[in-house]
Amino acid sequence: MRKFLGAGALALILSCSGAASGQANSGEIRLHIAGPQQQGVRASVDLTSGGNQYQNRFTTSASGTADLSALPYGIYLVRVQAPGFTTVTRTIEVRTAFPIDYALRLDVAPVTTTVEVNEAATLVDPHDPSSTMQIGTTQIGNRVNSLPGRSVQDLVNSQPGWLYEGNAVLHPRGSEYQTQFVIDGIPLTDNRSPSFGPDIEADDLDSMSIYTAGFPAEYGRKMGGVVEMNTRRETSPGLHGQVVLAGGSYDTASSYAQAQQVWGRNTFGASAAGNMTSHYLNPVVPQNFTNNGTAGDFSLRFDRDLTASDTLRMSVRHELSRYQIPNEFVQQDAGQRQYGDNFETMGTVLYQHIFSPDVLADFSGMVRNNSNDLYSNPDSTPIIAFQHNYFNEGYFKGAVSFHEGRQEWKAGIESDAMFLHEKFSYTITNPDDFDDGTPLTAAFTGNRPDLEQSAFVQDMIRLGDWTISAGLRWDHYQLLLNQNAVSPRITIGKFFQKPGIVLHASYDRVFQTPSFENILISSSNFASTLNPDFLHLPVQPSKGNYYEGGLTKGFSKNLRLDMNIYRRDVRNYADDDQLLNTGVSYPIAFDKAIIYGAEAKVDLVQWQKLSGFASYSYQVGNAWYPVTGGLFLGDDVSDAETQLRGHFPDSQDQRNTLRLRFQYDLLPRVWFAGGMNYGSGLPFEFDGDQQQAAEEYGPDVINRINFNRGRVDPSLDVNASLGLDLYKSDRMKMNMQADGTNLNDRLNVIDFGGLFSGNAIAPGRSFFVRLKTSF
Repeated sequence: MRKFLGAGALALILSCSGAASGQANSGEIRLHIAGPQQQGVRASVDLTSGGNQYQNRFTTSASGTADLSALPYGIYLVRVQAPGFTTVTRTIEVRTAFPIDYALRLDVAPVTTTVEVNEAATLVDPHDPSSTMQIGTTQIGNRVNSLPGRSVQDLVNSQPGWLYEGNAVLHPRGSEYQTQFVIDGIPLTDNRSPSFGPDIEADDLDSMSIYTAGFPAEYGRKMGGVVEMNTRRETSPGLHGQVVLAGGSYDTASSYAQAQQVWGRNTFGASAAGNMTSHYLNPVVPQNFTNNGTAGDFSLRFDRDLTASDTLRMSVRHELSRYQIPNEFVQQDAGQRQYGDNFETMGTVLYQHIFSPDVLADFSGMVRNNSNDLYSNPDSTPIIAFQHNYFNEGYFKGAVSFHEGRQEWKAGIESDAMFLHEKFSYTITNPDDFDDGTPLTAAFTGNRPDLEQSAFVQDMIRLGDWTISAGLRWDHYQLLLNQNAVSPRITIGKFFQKPGIVLHASYDRVFQTPSFENILISSSNFASTLNPDFLHLPVQPSKGNYYEGGLTKGFSKNLRLDMNIYRRDVRNYADDDQLLNTGVSYPIAFDKAIIYGAEAKVDLVQWQKLSGFASYSYQVGNAWYPVTGGLFLGDDVSDAETQLRGHFPDSQDQRNTLRLRFQYDLLPRVWFAGGMNYGSGLPFEFDGDQQQAAEEYGPDVINRINFNRGRVDPSLDVNASLGLDLYKSDRMKMNMQADGTNLNDRLNVIDFGGLFSGNAIAPGRSFFVRLKTSF
């Protein structure tokens, strides 16, 4: 079913910087740099990993120590430099959640070391059995500028297997509302698109790991895709920070500021951001009617290493967004104005204790309050809608990790209690657009707890060139239904040394809980007051079997190829529908879905002055009748009851997707980048005829629609960037980046549907400038 950008707004927020074991597959390096007499040396440390797209620079303390945390598993090249000493390079493998204590001795110049390090060794990790995609510091820093609320989503959408439908709503491999973001170890399973609240600022991130298969048993509930995000945490003593100012087309202006003070075992940080634009959501017509939006957030964070074995981290964040709902022609002519907003306050705490070199435990918790609203003025047509939804959430997770020989075990429990409150009312202003007998006014109020618990155990086993990740997860879901499930997971990788290839295969059993947005109103007796002809079926959790096979191959020290084929078999396939013509969406489900495809990505880490990537995705997805869950009214009831067989393309069935971006260093401080995004087009449904569609959306949109094929025409977006390092010293860096997007100025229709059902028009030719200062 099609999506319309409704009034709900759930914020994508930052949590505290988690400990090394907060993420499923990340670790920590504790460096100690010493001179010939074992005295501590203040040194500059460059840490890079070609395979993880990671590059960063640190400065050790006066005693020669540095704590490099939240590092995705992989092989890292460490280069240490200090005045008067020789430069030393080493490779360090991060394979465990346990901190790695690593000591390096520097010799006095001109004595040289005899250690030879091949940078190609970091390009392919022979002990990584998964197809996890990595986004590192360079790609984050040099990304194309995004409209407010989309910086992280745009980065994820650049990876194979992901695509947008509507307002930057991410869909991994055909899944609907089944993406979870894990921010420093805290999972957030609500919708993260701009229409549901402001997002995390990409400038605050250090690295990202993206899963679409080979999921650790630690993750559950929303399993279309998992996006791990590690926020930046300074380790060098003193004051550090960054200020980012950006602006450009559509009256867009953004600001972000962040500072961290490090002293002793303490780190105190604060950040603030604000932005505004006249293109906050994707409009339904090219004219971009009523689309202003503003967003802002403020956060505080405190970290303290209580002892060498105990770490405490806390944070609090408040976010808000306010935006208009875009009009189509009929609504604009009538004078409709609809507004949405979101407010969220969240606090997190994490404590980690290391019992021994082989055993550690971490405990994390979160509390948050989120509210979102929809308002409509009296001129709204065909309906005036009001909504006030909010929830209070409490989350807890405890896990123990232990190392034994060639195995890395982790076991834990988690509990999430969310108390939902929904309030909705409407007044119909144009009865001709509704079924006969639909009440002209109605109201609903409801509340209910959503209680979910889980337990998991997982093991990473390394046997020579073989690596096996095996896990088992138990989930309990209690909202409208009370269900339990056990989900086994296994991933196997084999490294072939001579050709330098890693072959991998995975199987994931998943248990996906329904989206909770507006689930109370759609499952209540309120439906019987809207239409005497209604059908209500409780939405079952989705259960699926995911299969994947693939390979990773390195060429020389610069080029890396990843290829995967996959298939997903899902029962009670999750989708969504909308209540009347309000844009208030709620979950539904179909009997099953089968989604399969192939993906490939080539990363050019650095070849002389050139770097970049190219990715391609082929995907086929179909869903099968009958419907097995959700609310249906009027004519939709007979369709739901009589359509018992057959299948149709799922709404994310885009067969071909191509993305690429390459950067060339023109001068030591000047670079140029160019790229493109191509999509072969999504399927659509429209109840009316072509003439009706032209009257509602205009000929420009209709010319980009193929009614015979039932698909949107292909999209193409060409972009280019120019970067300049304005100033660079040991203490401060200042750079500027200018971006141009959709330089071909093509009218790209992302999604198309009926009245109020979710047309989405991509931005036209746009230009942006970003100025970033780091210290």
